[in-house]
Amino acid sequence: MGAMDALISPVRSLQRAARAVRCLPFRRAFYATLAERPLDAEALAAEAAAALRFGPLSPQRAEDHLLWLIRLGVLRREVDGQGLTRRVRLTPMGRQLLQQMPAEVARAGPLRRLQGFWCRHRPRLP
Repeated sequence: MGAMDALISPVRSLQRAARAVRCLPFRRAFYATLAERPLDAEALAAEAAAALRFGPLSPQRAEDHLLWLIRLGVLRREVDGQGLTRRVRLTPMGRQLLQQMPAEVARAGPLRRLQGFWCRHRPRLP
């Protein structure tokens, strides 16, 4: 990997994460909350967390979204004295993404959400 690749990779990763975030059902408040304290999927799906998401969300679906954000590098599992926990926090890239967001996450249109679905659920073809 050359010096130019080392400079481009973080930018591409951030751009990819920014595109993916627009396809997820989370409000900016969700990312701001994770910058301050950890959350788990059950807490995110609870009725009290409705201000953090656009519409209802089951705990399993919330966990799927959290795993996707972990794969993108936006979130990480929190670690305690006994190992990894079910809670997640923002990574440094997630904090950078949060700083770039305006007042609210701009929601992706139907075509972009479909493209995001394929990127997320279908393996790359050779």
